[in-house]
Amino acid sequence: MIVWGGNGGAFLLNNGLRYNPTTDLWSPVASSGAPTARKGHTATWTGSEMLIWGGRNDVATLNTGARYNPANNTWSPMTTNGAPMARQVHTAVWAGNQMIVWGGQNGLGVAFLGDGALYDPASNSWTSISADNAPSPRAYHTAVWTGSDMIVWGGYKQFTPYGDGARYNLASNTWTPVISLNAPSPRGSHTAIWTGSDMIVWGGSSLGYLGNGARYNPIANTWAPLSTTGAPAERAMHTAVWAGTQMVIWGGVNSASPSGAGTGACYLPSEDKWTPMSYMGGPSQRTAATAVWDGTELLVWGGNHAGTLLKDTYAYTPARSTYLYLKP
Repeated sequence: MIVWGGNGGAFLLNNGLRYNPTTDLWSPVASSGAPTARKGHTATWTGSEMLIWGGRNDVATLNTGARYNPANNTWSPMTTNGAPMARQVHTAVWAGNQMIVWGGQNGLGVAFLGDGALYDPASNSWTSISADNAPSPRAYHTAVWTGSDMIVWGGYKQFTPYGDGARYNLASNTWTPVISLNAPSPRGSHTAIWTGSDMIVWGGSSLGYLGNGARYNPIANTWAPLSTTGAPAERAMHTAVWAGTQMVIWGGVNSASPSGAGTGACYLPSEDKWTPMSYMGGPSQRTAATAVWDGTELLVWGGNHAGTLLKDTYAYTPARSTYLYLKP
């Protein structure tokens, strides 16, 4: 797990560390050639490199970034020629051999963006993507990559939440609207994960915190609601990862835990079923943490609790279903 940049409290950061769960050890990320200090940026994994792009510093939004190679612990600059307009709280997905950047804000909430671009690390070049039929400008939305399409959904424009989205097909450079029938209610600061067949949207906020969601199947272009039985309490700014067979929700903020929640649950799509997470020995309450799936465990790092920034790390192994076979 590679952690880089962000808000250090009184100042922004442009350093980071790498965590190896096998050895339970941290090692430094090189500082030479690293991007300038920032927050609200994206970090995208290519399979061999981490791409840091965008965000903002103390005075302006940024359209700069760099590539980090953990194998040799080095940074390489990303060109700004043809790069999208500077932005923060946008989305970025890895599309097999290119990164797709879309949406976000340019400035402090006054200019919302509805455009994007492709970055190709092999040629260190940017290419604009079509804006025809793209979603309206927004930030705090979600984006997932399906293997052929990027699906953008939800988000805010100023104080207006959205409950719509569209699919961007990389091969044809075209957008197709996501059907609104049975879609989740408008929201932002939610999470969305890709299961291999469905996009699952859950939580977020819209004049209050939300504790519901739905599954979107792009082949059928249909939505199906998620069960709320056993679901976590409503929340926003939480984390969500796909753990191979189930989605794991943890942390965030809600009315009952305005300084950060310390709860979560696992959702199994094959059974439309929620299972509570064990909290014994788990992280303290927090919001805006980072979380990744390492193949066997959920790794949670950092976050904010009542204004206190945290830098601890926890690993969680989800429960697995056990089936008994009785020989005839």
